[in-house]
Amino acid sequence: QVQLVESGGGLVEAGGSLRLSCAAYGRTSDINMAGWFRQAPGKEREFVTSISRSGSTTFYADSVKGRFIISKDSAWNTVFLQMNSLKAEDTAVYYCAAGRFASIVENQYEYWGPGTQVTVAS
Repeated sequence: QVQLVESGGGLVEAGGSLRLSCAAYGRTSDINMAGWFRQAPGKEREFVTSISRSGSTTFYADSVKGRFIISKDSAWNTVFLQMNSLKAEDTAVYYCAAGRFASIVENQYEYWGPGTQVTVAS
């Protein structure tokens, strides 16, 4: 089993930056891909970005390309999401997710954190 815990959410003005962290506990050897999804009020959860264990493979949603950067520590215990040039439409609950396969599809991720709120004030 793997437990994921997000941190770093909060309130920021449009144009500002936030850095989210996702700490993984347990059998991290089971994980080959980790990423972030988000769910805005009244909308379905959507893919944001993901990174492979080696760091050589990353995926980004078109809506965040050039603004968000995903990274990881060398021990594969923590994944980070640097969010720059934030917009009001980035407001959502951000979820960390992890799984065995490279994917942007939600149901391919087996492990999920409880989520952290990001609010961008326009």
